[in-house]
Amino acid sequence: MTYFFSLIIVFSIIVNPINTFAEEVTLAGGCFWCLEHDLESLKGVNSVISGYSGGNLQNPTYENHDGHQEVVLVDYDSEEVALSEIYRIYLRNIDPLDGEGQFCDRGNSYRPVIFFETSDEKNEASKSLLSASKELGVKLEQINVELKPKSQFWEAEDYHQDFAIRNELKYKFYRFSCGRDQKLDKIWKDNARSMNAWSQE
Repeated sequence: MTYFFSLIIVFSIIVNPINTFAEEVTLAGGCFWCLEHDLESLKGVNSVISGYSGGNLQNPTYENHDGHQEVVLVDYDSEEVALSEIYRIYLRNIDPLDGEGQFCDRGNSYRPVIFFETSDEKNEASKSLLSASKELGVKLEQINVELKPKSQFWEAEDYHQDFAIRNELKYKFYRFSCGRDQKLDKIWKDNARSMNAWSQE
């Protein structure tokens, strides 16, 4: 019997191999509908889940997530996309100069934050912020993206997941009326929303 179960386990691993290169990173950058949409099409990204993190409140909800930021949990394959690339596309999809919110959404819930788990992740994030400051031609101190130790991630309600796909017209209207892309084009110019290498490296 033990031998039989061992064969089942081995067979399941062969059929459904474990991705040993799967990694996760949590990012806050304003409305999680937008950040989820902007990151989930990136090659090497397996999934993007909207949620809440950064605060102390247990079981936060959309109506009550005091102290938390709206975040996305990005599951990615580190063999296909590097963490530095995820940070780069993340930064070019937000306004890194605004630490009080993002675009039309104001307040703590919408502050840009990179959550790190290891010193390597923190160092990589710091390098990305420096590269962003150089590309934008501003001092590093003007980059208002907080680096924060990773804390518990709380998945948002089902109706928030894949919002841009499930509610396409409402999402497009919100994004346009919020001025997100207009502001990104003004800040990043030709590199807005792009994976191009940092221009000042």
